Amino acid sequence: MTIIDTAATLHEAHRDNHTHRDVNGGWLRPAVFGAMDGLVSNLALMTGVAGGSVGQQAIILTGLAGLAAGAFSMAAGEYTSVASQRDLVEAELDVERRELRKHPEDEEQELAALYVSRGVEPELARKVARQLSHDPEQALEIHAREELGIDPGDLPSPTVAAVSSFGSFALGALLPVLPYLLGATTLWPAVLVALAGLFGCGAVVARVTARSWWFSGLRQLALGGAAAGVTYALGSLFGAAL
Repeated sequence: MTIIDTAATLHEAHRDNHTHRDVNGGWLRPAVFGAMDGLVSNLALMTGVAGGSVGQQAIILTGLAGLAAGAFSMAAGEYTSVASQRDLVEAELDVERRELRKHPEDEEQELAALYVSRGVEPELARKVARQLSHDPEQALEIHAREELGIDPGDLPSPTVAAVSSFGSFALGALLPVLPYLLGATTLWPAVLVALAGLFGCGAVVARVTARSWWFSGLRQLALGGAAAGVTYALGSLFGAAL
């Protein structure tokens, strides 16, 4: 009885721990990229303008304009990119669907040969391929996974990608502007808030991807700080020249 209970416990532990994150939803990459891009680009834009010794109102206007323009640009770009990729995938699925309809026996032999190449005995591979090919939609799904490496029922959504990108970019781009909106009169509060946001974003990404949170946070902080420093120097240089 103890052995059975132990085996059952091990099975339950394996089932509970052997879970995977959603890697095909189409939201993580645009959300992460949008937040990082919003923080870095708007911080760099604002520090570049501030380096030219302009007034507080001009810096705020620059930050808000950068937020709006960047968010809409990111959303449009993500929607177009994901929609184009989805159209390409669906076109390839149509090709595979036609092949299954016109040459079902050839496609069945192709699937059996694939299983044989992976170590399945030829007779068993033929039986499996024949059984799986009885349902046209199931056959299409299997061929798409094996030949194209995609799941027809889990394609990324252009709308999800666009909304994720828009929201995350706007949120990231808002951080450098927020201190000014709350009454700050110098650039440093905006820089500190933005750098803290970059470190936080890097740490959050590390939690999702199971990487070191401090390394990911410091890497994003260093990249954002470098971008802000370069644009501030350029702003000061060109501001003095003008």
